[in-house]
Amino acid sequence: MVARSNMKDDYPKLQVALDLMNLKRALRIGRKAVEGGVDWIEAGTPLIKSEGMDAIRRLKKEIPEKKIVADMKTMDVGGVEVEMAAKAGADIIGILGAADDETFKEGIRSAKNYDAEILADLISVEDQIERAKELTELGVDYIGVHVGVDAQMKGIDPGDLIKNISEVTTLPIAAAGGLNSETAPEMVEKGADIIIVGGAIIKAKDVKKAAHDLKRSITEKISIGSEVKRKRGPDEIEELFREVSTPNISDAMHREPCMKGIKSVSLGGKKMVGRAFTVRTVDGDWAKPVEAIEKAERGNVIVIDAGGGRSAVWGELASWSCKQEDIEGVVIDGAVRDVDDIRELGFPVFARYTASNAGDPKGYGALGEEIMCGDRRVRPGDWMIGDESGVMVVPKEEALQIANRSLDVMERENRVREEIKEGRTLSVVMELEKWEKQK
Repeated sequence: MVARSNMKDDYPKLQVALDLMNLKRALRIGRKAVEGGVDWIEAGTPLIKSEGMDAIRRLKKEIPEKKIVADMKTMDVGGVEVEMAAKAGADIIGILGAADDETFKEGIRSAKNYDAEILADLISVEDQIERAKELTELGVDYIGVHVGVDAQMKGIDPGDLIKNISEVTTLPIAAAGGLNSETAPEMVEKGADIIIVGGAIIKAKDVKKAAHDLKRSITEKISIGSEVKRKRGPDEIEELFREVSTPNISDAMHREPCMKGIKSVSLGGKKMVGRAFTVRTVDGDWAKPVEAIEKAERGNVIVIDAGGGRSAVWGELASWSCKQEDIEGVVIDGAVRDVDDIRELGFPVFARYTASNAGDPKGYGALGEEIMCGDRRVRPGDWMIGDESGVMVVPKEEALQIANRSLDVMERENRVREEIKEGRTLSVVMELEKWEKQK
């Protein structure tokens, strides 16, 4: 084990990552974070890419008492990019660990000329332990163990690497990757000296309190409940989808629309979240839909492709059967009847049409096959989420990432809502005119 004798008594440090596109928002949030006790301010990569070196200049000018970190993610021309950032006011500049050694050497030389320091960011480096040793010998000032946002959506955190890297370097180690006041103390215990936090501060309703809680959690090494939650694992997908809305999910899926023409019948009923059990039938033939109640598992959503027919393939009695069997809900590309009774029952039903008439139980169709419903492909096991805004289909292979991204969307909206409450309109908060697509 390498003795980390150069560690200072004033570690751990709390660094807020201002991963925002809008400089005005970043400055407002940064000031509040300082009031809450953060030690270092990071101009995040999205902020630098959207606002350029002006982001660093403004942060240095308006928050001069704090170290400014420039998350440049430099991969080439290290000397040039470090000089740019240092001249703009950055005290610490990030270079990607995957960059060539010459890029680091040039960056280190440039940093020394401007009294700045270099952080080596190990994001996506294959052998991070070996690379940490190499970069320590090259002369960087900090090692960054970084799980990127996209990887966080899979429920990964940086804890597994910190302890091992702390044994091969004498340098301060920065940890980043979806941390909050519940999870950050564990990173300190494992050897992290700098805790880098983005979302848990910049998405919080009360930025100052979130920063204060985080600072206290890492200083006292105690877990404190966080408003902005950690990214979840595979066993928590259903819980995640219950926390978010279908608009949140749509945004997380790059504005993917909900099922076309499928609306809530049981208005005011509970939200629907479950995995699809698929049914294919024809207009009015309710045999296979009813048989599906016996075959489906508890918590499933029965999804029926009735070809958009206008004769009912579902009604109150089928809904009662589902309640008895703990079926989560029903989605029908076709018609449903007994709507008043279904609403009184409180069972989630979504359909294209309502009708009084039903057809005969002829038994055409199939169970458990890929179907089309509301112009969307649905396979057995895909996730179905329904509320008063519509029904979203989430492919089972992508469910964890999309669920975590949906939570991220919701939390970011919560922060914007607080800024609107402070007296700014949505267009002002988001600077919409500036960010309209250029023609």
